[in-house]
Amino acid sequence: MIHPSIEKLRQMRLTGMARALEEQLGQPDIAGLSFDERLALLVDREEVERHNLALAQRLRAARLRQAACPEDIDYRTPRGLDRSLMRRLASGDWLRQHHNVLVLGATGLGKSFIACALGNQAARGGLSVRYQRLPRLLDDLAMARAEGKYARLLAQVSKVRLLILDDWLMVKLTGEQRRDLLEVIDDRHQRGSTILATQVPVERWHDQIADPTYADAILDRLVHNAHRIELHGRSMRGPKPPEDNKTSANTELTEIIPDIHAIHSPASSTERKT
Repeated sequence: MIHPSIEKLRQMRLTGMARALEEQLGQPDIAGLSFDERLALLVDREEVERHNLALAQRLRAARLRQAACPEDIDYRTPRGLDRSLMRRLASGDWLRQHHNVLVLGATGLGKSFIACALGNQAARGGLSVRYQRLPRLLDDLAMARAEGKYARLLAQVSKVRLLILDDWLMVKLTGEQRRDLLEVIDDRHQRGSTILATQVPVERWHDQIADPTYADAILDRLVHNAHRIELHGRSMRGPKPPEDNKTSANTELTEIIPDIHAIHSPASSTERKT
């Protein structure tokens, strides 16, 4: 009777329960648990695997440039990174309030890594994320307009809970690009959050947009409720110092980040027995 049941669980796409049941069969002391306890273990396993699968799908859709997470952010290198600000951002309140984040600094200071780490944390919190370089997004919008898919692409971007725009305003915008960017930002205003990562200081953004009316409209929707991460110092792309106790350096941050990656091991099936 057991093998047909496992096959039926797989047919119903309850693969976590199926795997957990197979593991239980290999544990000689599993008979000491009651029916309710064994069923609870199967349900817990299915829930964990569904969470992990959903997270993997969100991360694939996000297309983050780097496999970064808040626990791996380097606080040892002096670059003006505010640990208390990162703790607040890791909590996710800014996402619930539809605030934005500006990651500013010269090249090589880890702007993209920090942006992707915050994107990873948002995905782990159940939110949709999309990473894109601003030049590529503007090119995609121009191509979509030519192919009659402009409205569809705008709708897709507007629905993302966290949009990460890297290489923000690295070159001056054309008239068409200004209009496209305003459409994107206006559609997302007070509906989602945006991370901007750039080498260009905020005071130069008006010049890069190259039209005072559009600049005021775009920046008013982005900057007034934004948290700023301003980095300075030497590039981190050179030789790195020897590793020290990195785990202890990030202990405080790790404590507030829930771990939903762990999948139950066979040994965990008997935890309810004690």
